[in-house]
Amino acid sequence: QIFKGDTSSVRAVAFSPDNKLVVSVSWDYTATLWDLTTGAVLQTLKGHASYINAVAFSPDGKLVASGSQDFTVRLWDLTTGAVLQTLKGHKTPVEAVAFSSDGKLTLEGHTSYINAVAFSPDGKLVASGSQDCTVKLWDPITGVALRALEGHKSSINAVAFSPDGKLVASGSKDYTVRLWDLITGAVLQTLSDHVSWAKAIAFSPGGKLVASVSQDHTIRLWHSTTGVMLRAINCRKSPIKDVVFLPDGKLQASTSDDSTIEIYHICTSKLIL
Repeated sequence: QIFKGDTSSVRAVAFSPDNKLVVSVSWDYTATLWDLTTGAVLQTLKGHASYINAVAFSPDGKLVASGSQDFTVRLWDLTTGAVLQTLKGHKTPVEAVAFSSDGKLTLEGHTSYINAVAFSPDGKLVASGSQDCTVKLWDPITGVALRALEGHKSSINAVAFSPDGKLVASGSKDYTVRLWDLITGAVLQTLSDHVSWAKAIAFSPGGKLVASVSQDHTIRLWHSTTGVMLRAINCRKSPIKDVVFLPDGKLQASTSDDSTIEIYHICTSKLIL
């Protein structure tokens, strides 16, 4: 299925925990809430004063957080479309947002040097990816940096934890995706088939697959244990911005500069129409 309705480049996408909704954010300053079954637009969330870079659902599926070039994070009520809170204070654009697993903490990647953030599934760690070519692991309560994962040769654009919390994946401008052991800090796999920047990454719900998207206009699927590339999906003329798995693990969505969201069948790589 192809979702059309955004009027500008689609920057990021997220699925609701119950697998019924998808939210996309765009450079038209809005977030759009869609019915995943029908493709209908349910809400258009307006209020940001500049481009929106990132979006996340709360664990209970009732709220959405969005981070923007206007230096703010906004929390939205999905039933009414109303802004519940506007979090201000940052002096640079917000590039990433994430909820902790209990929904009580929200983390923003709030400087131009941090490109990506993610909470571990148990909420006890935060991973950040930076232009200094490192992934750092943090204690979200104390703010203490616990470990720096080094090895990439260029800026890191994306980070993601495996569902069991044992691995973290990072995607970089050095054209690679790396899988790291969180206990030892060692690189377990270097996935290097992309021919341009790795822009976004996601684990399947079972943790067996890793999806990565790149400026080379492809989504690539990898086996997380062996590092073998299982499939390459050549998507479109416009670069892909983001990718996520549905909670059932069967589908993934990509967003693009052509203002669309596409849903693929994970086994066949075909668009579901």
